[in-house]
Amino acid sequence: MPIAKFLKDELIKLNADCESKEEVFQLMYNEAFSRGYVSDSFLMKIQEREETFPTGLSLDHYGIAIPHTDPECVFQQFIGVITLQKPVVFQSMDDKSKAIDVKVILMLGLNEPHSQLAVLQQIMQIVQQEENYDKLVAAGNAKEVYTLFEELDNI
Repeated sequence: MPIAKFLKDELIKLNADCESKEEVFQLMYNEAFSRGYVSDSFLMKIQEREETFPTGLSLDHYGIAIPHTDPECVFQQFIGVITLQKPVVFQSMDDKSKAIDVKVILMLGLNEPHSQLAVLQQIMQIVQQEENYDKLVAAGNAKEVYTLFEELDNI
């Protein structure tokens, strides 16, 4: 399933200055809600889901997070990409007691349950390659992020 089609320029935030995962969620919510992508309950739902089912993923030398929530909160599908100036702590999806330092967050706003699983699987394949992670962290603008995912969609 192509990932690039879900990317929205206005939901790609590079080198963001956030101190916590809550600030990351607030940043993405503000952008998505103001543009009509999500309902007003999106922020609460994503925080609740993250508390119950953490989305931090520890890979070789880096950590990412892939927060997502219930489809009924999403009016228009999107993938938000946030890279951070400095890592924030997410809990591991494998072990809630394990903290992971995360600099890349891919927030899924999908409203078709079958597409959510397919997109998650595709993202997992992409981010497990450190070279792709490095390209995301180094991206200077939204176009570079979009181009990276477009190239990876075609592999």
